[in-house]
Amino acid sequence: MATKISDEVLAEVWKDFKADLTDQRLRNILIERYFPLVKYNAERVWQKLPEGVDLNDLISAGTFGLMDAIEAFDMERGVKFETYCVPRIRGAMLDELRTMDWVPRLVRSKASKLEAGRKRVEARVGRPPTAVEMAAEMELSLEDYEKMKSDASAVNLVSLNKKWYETDSYKDVREVDIVEDHKGEDPTGGIQKRDIMRLVTKGLNRNERLIMILYYYEELTMKEIGSTLGLSESRVSQMHSSIVARLKDQLRRRRPEFA
Repeated sequence: MATKISDEVLAEVWKDFKADLTDQRLRNILIERYFPLVKYNAERVWQKLPEGVDLNDLISAGTFGLMDAIEAFDMERGVKFETYCVPRIRGAMLDELRTMDWVPRLVRSKASKLEAGRKRVEARVGRPPTAVEMAAEMELSLEDYEKMKSDASAVNLVSLNKKWYETDSYKDVREVDIVEDHKGEDPTGGIQKRDIMRLVTKGLNRNERLIMILYYYEELTMKEIGSTLGLSESRVSQMHSSIVARLKDQLRRRRPEFA
């Protein structure tokens, strides 16, 4: 549970910690205060991944990202810490996913290019870049930039604490308070989706399993899948057709189980 401290006390904690980065007590206070951001982002990333990735591994990696962000945060830049730390929390989770090789290489490549571009622009302007600034940096049209960002959605960087508007009360309204999650699913839907994936991929070899996951869950094209797996587009199409035929036959023979 986050430490319940006022904004005034929090500002003093930040000031004192930046004066002495070796003070573990103050660092722990800051970690507890912002830990809910780690848990929230870990759950969002985890929901998009195939079965087998441990949520606790993402939370652990995100916590290390939070710790690095706390130590590196420059209070003089005028950027809110919540805005500053979320990309670094997600970046630490991405590094963890890389070690498990769950994120397709094509997605990783696009995400890495976007992250490198974001860092260059942020270093110049001293704040998170706008979409227009990012498109110019990547030498893309705004439409192509948005598509590239969407393609890298497995590691999409989102600030959930951007101030939406101020109120007369003690708590400002932020993006997370008003955003509508159009992709939200009933929890039972996620369980059913995982059960279906387990059923569909049972008995498939590694390349066959990746083809099904990348095509139906990551929504990559046959050409992109071929590039990711080092296969030709025609070979991927041929393997996909063969897999689908086998699955249809298996489901036909097992139909009595679902009656």
